Amino acid sequence: MEFLRPESWQDALAAKAEHPEAVPLAGGTDVMVDLNFDRLRPAYLLDLTRVPELAEWETGQDTVRLGAGVPYARIIDHLAAELPGLALAARTVGSPQIRNRGTVGGNLGAASPAGDAHPPLLAAGAEVEAVSVRGTRRIPVEEFYTGVKRTALASDELIRAVHIARADGPQQFSKVGTRNAMVIAVCALGLALHPRTRTVRVGLGSVAPTPVRARAAEDFLAGALAEGGCWDSGAPVAPAAARRFADLCAAACDPIDDVRGTARYRRHAVAVMARRTLGWAWEDYRGRAARGTEGGASCA
Repeated sequence: MEFLRPESWQDALAAKAEHPEAVPLAGGTDVMVDLNFDRLRPAYLLDLTRVPELAEWETGQDTVRLGAGVPYARIIDHLAAELPGLALAARTVGSPQIRNRGTVGGNLGAASPAGDAHPPLLAAGAEVEAVSVRGTRRIPVEEFYTGVKRTALASDELIRAVHIARADGPQQFSKVGTRNAMVIAVCALGLALHPRTRTVRVGLGSVAPTPVRARAAEDFLAGALAEGGCWDSGAPVAPAAARRFADLCAAACDPIDDVRGTARYRRHAVAVMARRTLGWAWEDYRGRAARGTEGGASCA
């Protein structure tokens, strides 16, 4: 196994073009585990830790451009206001040591259905900036996952950054695991309310071959909020609507039975998480946008 260690982005792209089979290495929290257990033995390892721009981020008026090498700990410390859903998910990743090493770019590249960053990225409507010596393209995150641990990246492409809309409303993240810390998700859910467009987005993890959106649930809830005038009034979401939303989230799952949980349990847990995160997010919205109608009638 040959170790490649470029010190600039252009050198990294050239190395990947020359050795398309090279496995990128950033935090190493996934790659090194596979190497240690002999599940991965690539001909080339491409170490990206000396490429400085990958560890940078830019906060614009509407979006955050998050370098692929920014560790979870920095998202928690510096971007919780702009990217609250991702920051909440980052807090659940491993131990402090893992959060100081692991990156969103690495999570995307590994493309595990159980990756903690995927649900909030889906909920926020992120785009992945993929680059090769041939040029740059931006891939909507829901199109990035193509199968279990497979992505839309070409063999000569590297992830340079993730473009994520700054939160314009409440975001929530919930995860079920076999214990409280340092655990792979049995299932996970990210929810984002987008008051500007009066839309809702939901990302699900560890419940299908790839991370997925619960589109029918999103459409139903957005319709229920609009029909009931809830965006303007801040009225509570009716229990029947919350239950229907939860059922539609569960229906978006295509889970399996494995050592961490059964398919039936995953669907049930997703429904519970959907109701809870909706309750948390909507109470947050009402608190921000209260107009003296908190005690009004519930939304349909």
